[in-house]
Amino acid sequence: MIHATPPAARRRPAAAAAIAACALVSASCAAGSTAGSASIHPAHPTTTTTTTAPEQVGWTTLSRDAQGIAIDTRTLTEPDGTVMTVVRFLAGHVTYDLHMGSHDPPTGSAVIGPDSGPAISAIEQPTVLACFNGGFKLRDHPGGIVTSGQAISPVVSGYAGLVIDAAGNGTVGVWGQGVPVPGDPAVNVRQNLPPLIDQGTVSPTVNNPADWGYPLGNNPRVPRSALGEDAAGNLIYVAGMAALPTDLANALTTVGAVTAMQLDINPYTIQMDSASAPGGPLVAQVPGQQRPADQCQVGWTRDFVVVLAKAPAAPAAPAAPAVPPSRG
Repeated sequence: MIHATPPAARRRPAAAAAIAACALVSASCAAGSTAGSASIHPAHPTTTTTTTAPEQVGWTTLSRDAQGIAIDTRTLTEPDGTVMTVVRFLAGHVTYDLHMGSHDPPTGSAVIGPDSGPAISAIEQPTVLACFNGGFKLRDHPGGIVTSGQAISPVVSGYAGLVIDAAGNGTVGVWGQGVPVPGDPAVNVRQNLPPLIDQGTVSPTVNNPADWGYPLGNNPRVPRSALGEDAAGNLIYVAGMAALPTDLANALTTVGAVTAMQLDINPYTIQMDSASAPGGPLVAQVPGQQRPADQCQVGWTRDFVVVLAKAPAAPAAPAAPAVPPSRG
C-alpha cells in the first residue's frame, strides 16, 4: 500500500488527503490486453495556448473563458468511413473533477462530497465548461478508481488512467510509468484497461476488439470513446457512434495524442457536452449520443468527468518603491 499526503485539495474534505495512491495489484479485466511500452510518461511542457491565440486551422472553438479559447473541436472521418468527434481541452485553461455515479462504481464506506457525487454541484456549476463519460463498470475490472484520495478499487500497475491532482490538473498516464508524479499526489484516478496509446505507440492488440470490452450483440462496431493527451499537456476526448478500437487510436494519433486510454463503450454511456462559456448551458457534441446534454447536472447512475474553467492567476503585486537612505 502506498500512502502519501496531498496538499490541501481544491474544494476537498480533509479526508481527501488520506490516500494519494492505492495498492498496485494484478487484476483480471473484461478486456485482457497487455500493457504497452514501459517508457516513462513525459513531463508536460508549458502549453503555447495564450489569451490572444486565434483558432488553430482545422479546429473550431467550443468554449472560451477569461483567458481565451479553453475547448475546441474537430471532426475526422477515418479510412473506413467512421466519423469521429474530437474535443480538446487546452492545458492551463481547465481543471477536472471525477464524479461517482449513483449506482456505479459502488462506493462502499467512502465519503463522497458534493463535488464528487452523481450530479454537478452548486459550487462547480458557475465554472463548468464540459462533461464527459467515464469508463467501464467496476464489475468488469477496468482498473483502479480513487475519489478524494479514497480507493474505491485498487490502482493497477501498467493500466492507463486519468489522474487528477489536488489542484484539479489532469493527465492521462500509465500507472507506475510516470504517474503518479512524485510530490504531486493523485487525488482522483479513473483507470480503464491497459493503454490504447503509450508514448506514441498504438497498442499491438488494437485490431482485436475482444481486448477492448464486450460490445452489444457481439458487433465490434459500436459507440466507443477514449481520452488522450498530447505533448503540450492538452487532454483530448474522441468518440464515434459506430467505431472500432482502431478508429479511436487513429483519431487520437492524427491530432497528436502520445498517450491514451479507451473509455466506455456502447450506446447507453457515450456523452460529451460543452458550454460556450463557464456556467452556460451544456450542449451535446457527439452526433447521435443518447445521453441528454444536462445529464451530469440532473445526475447520472455512472461515473463521469467534469471540466471546469481554471481561475486566472492573480497578477503579481507591484514592487514597493525604494526608500532613500536617511541623511541624519
